[in-house]
Amino acid sequence: MNPSLADAVIRVRGLTKRFGAVLAVDATDFDVAKGSITALLGGNGAGKTTTIAMILGLVEPTAGSMEVLGARLPEQYHRVLPRMNFESPYVDLPHRLTVAQNLNVFAMLYGVADRRGRIAELAADLELKEFLHRPTGQLSAGQKTRVSLAKSLINAPELLLLDEPTASLDPDTADWVRGYLEDYCVKRGATILLASHNMAEVERMCDVVLMMRSGRIVDSGAPSALIARYGRSNMEEVFLDIARGTGIGAALAQSPA
Repeated sequence: MNPSLADAVIRVRGLTKRFGAVLAVDATDFDVAKGSITALLGGNGAGKTTTIAMILGLVEPTAGSMEVLGARLPEQYHRVLPRMNFESPYVDLPHRLTVAQNLNVFAMLYGVADRRGRIAELAADLELKEFLHRPTGQLSAGQKTRVSLAKSLINAPELLLLDEPTASLDPDTADWVRGYLEDYCVKRGATILLASHNMAEVERMCDVVLMMRSGRIVDSGAPSALIARYGRSNMEEVFLDIARGTGIGAALAQSPA
């Protein structure tokens, strides 16, 4: 993979969100390169979920600008929504609908031409066949995660936003899903922005890491570069340094992003 910021899929400038007196995202800037897998990391309350929600159009920014796939947001969401998708195992699909029915609904919403063929393809790829006609509410947590991932891929998106994509999966299945997502990016030329608390996952998958603290991007770089810069052994130690505001993380959190 050879991502280039000259052709960024996401450009964020001065993005700000206030909820009353709470400043959730504080005039943050960042780019996500086309073809990259980029992680947006931070502790609870750092602002990453709010940032992703603004990119998706679920939350309206207080200030700042966003461009996604060349479209100015929020004015031009209609141009890009069919080309992007989102997955979170913490957002439930309707429990009474079967897996196939849920996927068919989303295929219709995204205007997928061959709905039956696309669902069959994803069922084979993500090993959903054995419970394709079971009500979604009767699935295990791991099975629901795989169905949620299938939903996010139903329209073969160019931009995929993921929140804990391998949550509740056993190590073998999680490893397989990571490989699947990496292959998807290469084959489709797609871009992924993911939030994860699995630092081994971030080290394996991500070209770039954006570190958030108190609503701001306080550092960024390749996982190997961040590990070297902080003098740590792995990304988990870097994450803890920044989240707790200790060592070099404290200095960076006080400096302009």
